[in-house]
Amino acid sequence: MATQTWFITGSSRGFGRSLTLAALQAGDQVVATARRPEQIAGLVERFGDKVLPVALDVTDPAAAAAALGAARDRFGRVDVVVNNAGYANLAPVETAPEDDFRRQFETNFWGVYNVSKAALPLLKAQGGGVVVQFSSIGGRVGGSPGLGSYQAAKFAIDGLTRVLATETTPFGIRYMVVEPSGFATDWAGASMDVQDVPPEYQETVGAFHNRAGRGLAAGDPDRAAEILVRVVKRDHLPTHLPLGATAARMALEYSRQQIAEAGAWQAVSVSADFGAEYPVGFPADTEQTGRAA
Repeated sequence: MATQTWFITGSSRGFGRSLTLAALQAGDQVVATARRPEQIAGLVERFGDKVLPVALDVTDPAAAAAALGAARDRFGRVDVVVNNAGYANLAPVETAPEDDFRRQFETNFWGVYNVSKAALPLLKAQGGGVVVQFSSIGGRVGGSPGLGSYQAAKFAIDGLTRVLATETTPFGIRYMVVEPSGFATDWAGASMDVQDVPPEYQETVGAFHNRAGRGLAAGDPDRAAEILVRVVKRDHLPTHLPLGATAARMALEYSRQQIAEAGAWQAVSVSADFGAEYPVGFPADTEQTGRAA
């Protein structure tokens, strides 16, 4: 396969760093972006002109457009755009500072929006490409206490990407949403600011924080990066790719719960239409038929 050019946000650490290395080791070219591109200097020394470090704050739409322009000017095209940059702070929704909640969303959702939107003219002009959106398994199943802003953004990324995939089908642009579970990055370490957790939230938010600090990161980011480089080179991509054993298990459990709940309530759902049989009986009032999946 011909050499591909990657554009990766958040390349200085974590998944972004591993994916940058995996693409370069596969013989591809990478535009490695970061708020502080000097953190990527070692990659230039190692891989020479196959890597282009670019400063990028994804919350700045003009900067996103300029960074993609620099990628085009250097390599002529961009084959794979990876929206990886993001972070999470932990606090209950009730007590989280609103400005922090908004800042997280600004990076985790609007950063993806800015880069995706800026990439579209380039991808359309060259006849296609791949956009990889980093979500999390929480962006599919939700419900992780303390991560309200982060998971809300991940759900929004999924919704945005589904619309983009439909709108841009004629242009040959393909999309894949990546949904990792716990990986050995600093996502839950130095990158996370843990706010004060009130006593009444210790059972939920506090317990989740304690579990996250006791080694839930079973995933190897280097392996995951190698998998993604191989997957992206396929002709047919999964729309969503859970990564990690926990992610795979949670995705399947969630889908089964969704199917069971929709089936249990199907007759009630249909009865809301004009001309449908009405009223109809509700399913048994049990936890299984009353829960929100």
